[in-house]
Amino acid sequence: MPMLLTRTEPSLDLLGGDPSAPALVTPASIVDYRELRDRIEDRRSALGEGRRLVFLAGANTVDAVVTYLAALVAGHPVLLLPAGIDGAALDALAGRYAPDIVVRADGSGFELTDVSAGAPHALHPELALLASTSGSTGSPKLVRLSRTNVTANARSIAEYLGLTPDDRAATTLPLGYCYGLSVVNSHLVAGASLLLTDRSVVEPAFWGDFASLGATSFAGVPFTFELLETTDFAERDLPDLRYVTQAGGRLAPERVRALAQLGSARGFDLFVMYGQTEATARMAYLPPALAESAAGAIGVPIPGGSFRIDDSVGGAAPGEGELVYSGPNVMMGYAETPADLARGPELVELRTGDLARRRADGLMEITGRLSRFVKSYGLRLDLDRIERLLADDGLEARAVAHGERLVVFATHDRFADAARASVARHAGLPAHAFDVHAIAQFPRTANGKPDHAALRAHAALLAATDAAGARSATGAAGTDASGSSDVDADASVRSAASVDALRDLYAGLLGRPDATADDSFASLDGDSLNYVELALRLEERIGALPADWPSRSIRALSAAATLPGAVPESPAPVAPTTATPGPDPAEVASRPRRRIARLETSVVLRAVAIVLIVATHADVVQLKGGAHLLLAVAGFNLARFRLTGPATTVAGRPERSDRRRRVRGLLRSATLIAVPAVLWIGGVALIARTYDPATVLLSNWLVPGATAWTEQWQFWFLEALVWSIVGLATLFAIPGVLRVERRFPYAFALVVLGIALAVRYVVSGGIAPSSPLRYALPAIVWLVALGWVVARSTTLPRRLAASAIVLVTVPGFFGDPVREWIVIAGLALLTWATSLPVPAFLAGTLGTVASASMFVYLTHWQVYPPIEEVSPPLAIVASFAVGLAAWWAWGRATGWFGARRRRGSRPAA
Repeated sequence: MPMLLTRTEPSLDLLGGDPSAPALVTPASIVDYRELRDRIEDRRSALGEGRRLVFLAGANTVDAVVTYLAALVAGHPVLLLPAGIDGAALDALAGRYAPDIVVRADGSGFELTDVSAGAPHALHPELALLASTSGSTGSPKLVRLSRTNVTANARSIAEYLGLTPDDRAATTLPLGYCYGLSVVNSHLVAGASLLLTDRSVVEPAFWGDFASLGATSFAGVPFTFELLETTDFAERDLPDLRYVTQAGGRLAPERVRALAQLGSARGFDLFVMYGQTEATARMAYLPPALAESAAGAIGVPIPGGSFRIDDSVGGAAPGEGELVYSGPNVMMGYAETPADLARGPELVELRTGDLARRRADGLMEITGRLSRFVKSYGLRLDLDRIERLLADDGLEARAVAHGERLVVFATHDRFADAARASVARHAGLPAHAFDVHAIAQFPRTANGKPDHAALRAHAALLAATDAAGARSATGAAGTDASGSSDVDADASVRSAASVDALRDLYAGLLGRPDATADDSFASLDGDSLNYVELALRLEERIGALPADWPSRSIRALSAAATLPGAVPESPAPVAPTTATPGPDPAEVASRPRRRIARLETSVVLRAVAIVLIVATHADVVQLKGGAHLLLAVAGFNLARFRLTGPATTVAGRPERSDRRRRVRGLLRSATLIAVPAVLWIGGVALIARTYDPATVLLSNWLVPGATAWTEQWQFWFLEALVWSIVGLATLFAIPGVLRVERRFPYAFALVVLGIALAVRYVVSGGIAPSSPLRYALPAIVWLVALGWVVARSTTLPRRLAASAIVLVTVPGFFGDPVREWIVIAGLALLTWATSLPVPAFLAGTLGTVASASMFVYLTHWQVYPPIEEVSPPLAIVASFAVGLAAWWAWGRATGWFGARRRRGSRPAA
């Protein structure tokens, strides 16, 4: 039913759904079409009478969508801006166009401000929407889109995607980006629904919401799919996923084919699409049936549109020309001043600026960009073609023009010489006629597209210096320490530069100077001993971390921090244990101080558990269960950064090297626990004669005949942890097991838990709760497996199932309700909360305590007993002091030995 209008202003109603059908879905609420219409009418009243110019800075929230739709219904032209738009950029646009209403609608709330002043705007009756030409907010040049443009494009997209009310798209792109907005418009006009989220596709929580809330599609730019390759997307079970769309730039044909093959195997379609803001959004699409065979083509015009090729443009190859589009979605024209908002439609066709050809099969294919040329030494060079030729040579590079000089950027110094030789060969230029520079990471726009403007600015900076200065500036582009105002003026280059700083951080904390930007915490053999400190130091740099950060490459982690929805936070302080590069002191000093920080739940639980263990042993409190909780947390963390990692093939079939890498990583984790434990326990045994050889070798659980608790059982926790990890390494050494686990990660973890529980019930059925055999590996390994299951429970149904398993398996095991509820509460937090709020001044302390928890546990048995007689609280303090000192000393010693070993293994020059 169309909305009733009480005024005569031009209006646009995109809502096509049944009143009772869901329209907007979030993890917290569902808004049906009836409620959405009511909210639109309320918001329409708030926007005021007459036609007004509205600026909307909105995230993917209900309030932002409601405001956008209310503006269209009321006939108010609206300019959509990013939720986090810089104040200076907003002021510049407002100063030029003088909006009447400025609305901010993001995760922090809703704010509508009437800033109208002076005479009302002269607005063309058809004008409905204003959009940036580039997806950024720095240019005052806007695209004017009419009511006809918006509705025609939305209906065309809905038609070729075959949208129905059963479809639900996750909002993976910003509302202020024409591609992201087209997802909203096409689904609402078809009566479908939207899953509103600002989460990144690399966050497990995004996929948890996607599955549990019934999403059927998502949209991505090329960078989206690059990031997905660093995750377990190919192995995820997404039965409701019907189709995936790709636009916003060219996706390499081999990636298109791989994604199409994955879709064929998993039951979803791939729509590769082509468009521009000037065409409202979409102009062409490649039918899914042709995605594999015609990868590289943009396909056919959308319903209602048509193409022609103008071969009269200069510089085009035979059969090529400028692609020209006609259709009802062609923009009215551009706007650069408020007076332009009164102008009517000025175009009947859109000259795209893209070079194209019509293939033999009738499909269109983009071959280059008219503006992406440089004339050097009398040669007209196609920069896109140069990038493609370099890619064919196995070199990822970006090419830009600085004046009449070709400038090529590669991602590492070692690729620069190869790129120089390749360009000289393909372009026919002498090596001195162009420049090749190394840069830490290719900058991208806020929409994930290659940011050639940022590279041109950087090329200009390099060209303005002498040769030595150029080399220095290139190095500065790879580090956050650059003091150049020109570099600082470009946020994209700054974000790319952070890769080197993160790589240095990994190298220092993990003792791996050989770390590269493509390494991850897992591939560098990180472990629970350095996990916490690295996590906290990363949060200082880039803000809140995704749950799967241990398996992400340094490059992907840095890039993800710049995606929509990734908002850096103020740092949580942590005391460094090694000489690693820290954030710029001036930058830290300028950040607002927070009273509350957020720490990963596993970090908080490790810190709290070790405090409970020591305090209980020192008879300050009687709250047992901390060590058993630590076992579950250990299983959780093992699943996150030892039992993950990208497979080497799209279909998820890991190679033999993946199996060796996982087994080697697990054995290294066991070694990093066992070696300091054996050294400490062995030393105590030699001096005090208190421990048997089996205890020293962490094998006391194998000694038969135990009937009562003795000091030989003090290290049961370490025994259980080490032997559990060794058992996992043995399991994954079996050919085929890793393939099965990668294919069915959740089911595999459940099976392992089921087996571990069966062993528990068999061995502990006739054992009293007070028997030390309750602490033997067969009786408690199920806790490690339970933590593994919790880590794999990334959807609402799985979390509910994990909670049920906890409530069924924990009660009755200890015969101590307090201990059982401590374990249950900890596992509940681990299941449902990815992070916990803590006082900011305690964040660093908690992180350090969590990092040192194993050493505190290891050493406290010798520290607290003699002091406990004098002062139990002092015994606790002394236990942590010794444990922290041991942790610090061990880190320094292993770092020093590791550096010497690597230096000794280098070949002589």
